[in-house]
Parts: sequence; C-alpha cells; structure tokens
Amino acid sequence: MALCVLENVRKTYHLGEQEVEVLKGVDLVVEEGELVAIMGPSGSGKTTLMNIIGCLDVPTSGRYVLAGKDVTRLSDDELSTYRNEHIGFVFQSFFLLPYATVLENVLLPTLYVGRSKWADTRRRAMEILSMVGLKDRARFKPSQLSGGQQQRVALARALVNDPDLVLADEPTGQLDSVTAAEIMALLSTMNERGKTVALITHDQSIAAHARRVIHIKDGLIV
Repeated sequence: MALCVLENVRKTYHLGEQEVEVLKGVDLVVEEGELVAIMGPSGSGKTTLMNIIGCLDVPTSGRYVLAGKDVTRLSDDELSTYRNEHIGFVFQSFFLLPYATVLENVLLPTLYVGRSKWADTRRRAMEILSMVGLKDRARFKPSQLSGGQQQRVALARALVNDPDLVLADEPTGQLDSVTAAEIMALLSTMNERGKTVALITHDQSIAAHARRVIHIKDGLIV
C-alpha cells in the first residue's frame, strides 16, 4: 500500500523579482514498509523534496497524499498536527534541547498530541529508550552523551508517536564510521519491524542500506 504519493509536484521560490523552480514535476511513490534513500548533488532539489515529503513545506502545484490524505489542502495548523502524528524526524544535528533530560527530549513530540494514543507516555518513552540502548541514560542531559548516543535519543524521539514514516536527513553526517554503522543498523531494525524509513543522503555507503535508491537531479527524479 502506498504511504507517500507525489503527483507532478512543483516548487517555485520567489527571490526578489526572480522565480526559481526547484522541483519541476516530481512523481514519486513510497510504499508502506519500504526503506528508501533519496540522493542528489547540492542544488538538485533534494532538500526541497524532503521538506515536502516531511510536510515542512507544501508544493506550489501538484498533489501530495500522505497516509491517504491530500496534505496540500491542509491549513498550516492542520499540517503541523498531521506531521506530528505521521512523521518522525532524525536530523544530522540532533536538535536536542540542552536543558532537558534524555527522557524529556524523547517525550517532546507527545506534548503536541491533544490526546495521546498511550495512557502512559513515560513508560512508552522508556521502552523506546531501552530499544535504542539508552534506558540507563534517561536522566542524563545531552551534553553528557556522545554524538552517537545523542543520535539514538533523536531516533527514540522520532519513534515515540509511532509515526508512519521516519524521515532521516543525513542521520550519520556528524558521526564516525563505527557509530554511523550502529545508527544505520538501528534504522534497518526499525524498518524490519515494519516502519517506513526514508533516508536523505549524499553518502553512497549510507544509501547502500536502502532497498531502493531514488536519484534527483535538476529538480527531477532520474
């Protein structure tokens, strides 16, 4: 079953009086349970495509259907709510709150869910921290963790709302090769358990973990 469906998606930015078309009619389908990688050189439209798939931006024209809903028709508030319910993000720079504990960082997305799916979100967060090997670090602050541990926290945070899609943008970009392999093993495990994972990367060794690699160049899938 298709989870993400993009139909003739175009995105144009206005820079002063100039119009710059970054995406030029992208058609793309990501099925439930896939592990895909999106690759492209700088300026290819890769980041813009990621932002649209992640509901961080909307197309100028075309259609994007996520989990059965045409999200291009949603208001900003509706889009934010839908994004929080259906997508978990893992970024290169972690984006953890420095003053919050590991557990508090993982629980952050649950604060924006009006009515949680779980009676005990704290217990669920601890279960996910255990899954990524950080249960004993729940009371630590990010500054007390290594880079790899911080990325594990970010992965746990991405999973806490049980999203349909985990969107990982250069998830190993700040990690050494050994730690990067550990993070990719975790993402692969999540995928084996049924989670749809999309990797945005320029690294061929990271893309090699995917079952399908999507190349974008000059605003088009090639």
